[in-house]
Amino acid sequence: MRKAMSVILAAAMAASLAACGGTSTTSTTAESTTAADSSVAEGTSAAESTDTAADGDKTGTFKIGAIGPITGSAAVYGTAVMDGAELAVNEINAAGGINGYQVEYQFQDDENDVEKSINAYNTLKDWGMQMLVGTTTSNPCISVAAESAVDNLFQITPSGSAVECVENPNVFRVCFSDPDQGAASAQYIGEHQLASKIAIIYDSSSVYSSGIMEKFVSEAANQNLEIVANEAFTAETNTDFTTQLQKAKDGGAELIFLPIYYTEASLILNQANQMGLDVDFFGCDGMDGILQVENFDTSLAEGLMLLTPFVADATDELTQSFVSSYEAAYGSTPIQFAADAYDAVYAIKAAAEDAGLTPDMSVSDLCEGLKTSMTKITINGLTGDNMTWNEAGEPVKAPKAMKIENGAYTAME
Repeated sequence: MRKAMSVILAAAMAASLAACGGTSTTSTTAESTTAADSSVAEGTSAAESTDTAADGDKTGTFKIGAIGPITGSAAVYGTAVMDGAELAVNEINAAGGINGYQVEYQFQDDENDVEKSINAYNTLKDWGMQMLVGTTTSNPCISVAAESAVDNLFQITPSGSAVECVENPNVFRVCFSDPDQGAASAQYIGEHQLASKIAIIYDSSSVYSSGIMEKFVSEAANQNLEIVANEAFTAETNTDFTTQLQKAKDGGAELIFLPIYYTEASLILNQANQMGLDVDFFGCDGMDGILQVENFDTSLAEGLMLLTPFVADATDELTQSFVSSYEAAYGSTPIQFAADAYDAVYAIKAAAEDAGLTPDMSVSDLCEGLKTSMTKITINGLTGDNMTWNEAGEPVKAPKAMKIENGAYTAME
C-alpha cells in the first residue's frame, strides 16, 4: 500500500520523469492527444495552442485534483486511479503541458466513504483545484458531484458508474454507466453464445450492483437468455454465498453473472470450488482487481470473463507503451481503473486545448469551456477508439471483454 496520500506535480516533474516510467512518453502521448488534432470543434485548436506556447514562458499552472480510496476494501480501485492519472500528468508536463502551461496534481484518499470524499473535495478546493478527476466509486461520486455542481467546477469520473454520477451538467465519465454495463453484458453473452441458462448473484445494497442487474435482466429477454436464479445479498451478508450458489446449481445454470466487486467475487469463486460447482462466471468492471485480492488463490479465477474496456496484454502501441511506463513507475500491471483515469486526464487536456483555456480563468469559466469542448473532441484512448462524449456526460465507445487465462487478463473477440 502506498503511504503517500497526496502528490504535487509542478514543472520540475518533467526533469524527473526518466526515474518514474516516463520513457515511453512520445508514442503514448501522440496516440492519446489525437483528440485535439481530430476534433471538429470551432475555436482554438491544439496546433494553435502549441504555437502560442512557443511564444514564451507561461506563468501559472493548471491544478487537477483526484479523489478515491487508497485505503480500505476498495483500495485497489483508488490506487489504480491515483497512479493512472499521475502517469498522464507526468507525460503531459514532459510534452509541454496544456496550452503551454504545466499541470499540478494532488490526490486525496476518501476510503470509499461519502463524508470523507466531501472532506477530500473541500481539501482540494482549499489547495486551488480547478478540475476534478473523480471520484473513483459511485456513492462518493454522487455526493461530490452535488458539491461540484454548486461550484460549477468541472468533474470527470474515471469509474463512477451509477446513473446519478453524471446527472449534473458539469460532470462527465469515462466508464460505462451501470445500465449500459448490464445491457452490454447480456448482449455479449447472447451474441457470443456463451450460455443459455444464467444465474445472477448481486448486491442489493449496492447502487452499482443493482443497477447492472436490472438492465441485464431486461436485456437478457432480448438475447433469449433464461434467468434460472436471481439471488441477492447485502453488505451485512456478504461472506457466505452457499445458498445463492446452490440455487444456481439447482436451476441448471451454465453461467453465473456477478455484477459485483472483486472482494465478494473472490469468496464466491472459492465457495463454488468447494461445492464442486462447474460453471462459467462473468462480471463487469468491478471485477477488475480480483487477481490482487490478498490470500486469494488466483487459479480459481481461471476462465473468469468480465466486461471491461482495457486489457493490459493488448498488442496496440498505445496500450503497450502505457503498460510499460506504468510497470516501470509503480511496479505492477495496470488494471482498467488506471486506464480510465489516464484517459480522463487526456480528455481534460484535449478539451482544454480545444477551448483555449488558461490557468488564470475562473473555475466556472474553465468549467463552461470544458463542458462545451467535451462534446466536440474525439480521443483514441486506452479504453476506447474514437471515443466521444454526449451532452449527458456519457462516453460513446464500443464495449470490450476479457478473460483470465494463465493468471493474466486476455482480450476476447
